[in-house]
Amino acid sequence: MIAASKSLAIEHVEAFKKIVGGQHVFVDEEVLSHYAHDETEDLQFLPDVVIKPASAEEISAILKLCNQYKIAVTPRGAGTGLSGGALPHLGGVLLSIERLNKIINIDERNLQVTTESGVITEVLQDAVKERGLFYPPDPSSRGSCMIGGNISENSGGPKAVKYGVVKDYVMNLEVVLPTGEIIWTGANVLKNATGYNLTQLMVGSEGTLGIVTKAVLKLLPHPKYDLLMLVPFKDPVNACAAVSAIFMAGYTPSVLEFMERDALEFVMQYVDSCIVPLTDEVQAHLLIEVDGNDVDVLMKEMEGISEVVMQFDCGEILFADDAQQKAELWKLRRRAAEAVKANSIYKEEDTVVPRAELPLLLKGVKEIEGKYGFKSLCYGHAGDGNLHVNILKGDLTDEQWNGSLKKGIVEIFELVKALGGTISGEHGIGLVQKEYLPIVFDETQMRLMKGIKTIFDPNNILNAGKIFD
Repeated sequence: MIAASKSLAIEHVEAFKKIVGGQHVFVDEEVLSHYAHDETEDLQFLPDVVIKPASAEEISAILKLCNQYKIAVTPRGAGTGLSGGALPHLGGVLLSIERLNKIINIDERNLQVTTESGVITEVLQDAVKERGLFYPPDPSSRGSCMIGGNISENSGGPKAVKYGVVKDYVMNLEVVLPTGEIIWTGANVLKNATGYNLTQLMVGSEGTLGIVTKAVLKLLPHPKYDLLMLVPFKDPVNACAAVSAIFMAGYTPSVLEFMERDALEFVMQYVDSCIVPLTDEVQAHLLIEVDGNDVDVLMKEMEGISEVVMQFDCGEILFADDAQQKAELWKLRRRAAEAVKANSIYKEEDTVVPRAELPLLLKGVKEIEGKYGFKSLCYGHAGDGNLHVNILKGDLTDEQWNGSLKKGIVEIFELVKALGGTISGEHGIGLVQKEYLPIVFDETQMRLMKGIKTIFDPNNILNAGKIFD
């Protein structure tokens, strides 16, 4: 545990209580400890105070005070992040959006929803589904993560291969700036060429430029049917090669996920499942889904995709027969990260390359693994070229884990860059990845980004030290 910064003055805490009410301001250690970590490795940093406002106006008053006295503020959604974005490493104020939890309006005529940022992603998805509508961004933590956090990280998930990521659904945002002003970033329209695109600038900015309080999100009609299959492969590289071939054959699955054997084995033990037969020769799987409104068309697509993957030495394909079997297969994929974390201390690198380069990325990761003596376990959104490389501590000494391992991570990121990719697809940079940014950005790019930060946050109070120092 790293100690928090110098404590806030008592008068600051009292001022926060006047803004939101004493029952929503916390300084006791039990609460502070709960908000001292997210899902990033084993890092913990105590804030000095936790505040739970319920409106943009309350957040505005808090930020005006913090800006005046140069108090560090760390915004937080559900704390499911994997890059340290919600870690209060400078102490100060931890500002939780969890009370901003209302779905304001579902506009069926215009296929859009207005929601507060603290709404759980799955709650929003279920609410619009009741109206026959669809919000596709679908992170693995959808049952606990919040819309505001998804916007801050530009989250993706399995459905992104067909439907895109969060940025493709954000039309307009209510944002409180670090200086306390409240703005709307755009308009509730599908096309907008009016000035700079402040909406998209906020998406993926990791809470460093402002705090999102409301969002207007685009919706789609909900597809009536989906079909799911699990394809085993003897060679993980062949599984990766099959991905690009599926698209080249003219198919666009709604899901195309990759899992190495060890990842699947970990999660099957973790959730006590035996749905997938794991024979000795099977070393990887692709989870493939198609969706739409004509089941006969979907059946033909599945047949065509099956013919493609058979060219890559796959084993017997498992077709999900019913909703229960689909749910069981999805559980294996969605809980992979939990299973890995339960087995070992680990670091997760969120690499992404053009999808045709996935075989070279996987081969390169395994070569670097052999060079540095660590164990890697890979899974991810193969249809997007997004491979989550989990590095397990295993038998590595603390010296290796905190020292020479970084050289291996640098080589992985240099490989990603050489393949035309980048070092984060959906998890962000946050606190833990910022030292690697010079691999993908030059001095001019860094200068421009730092300049944007300074314009929005002249006193550097909001999520300072995230993305870059």
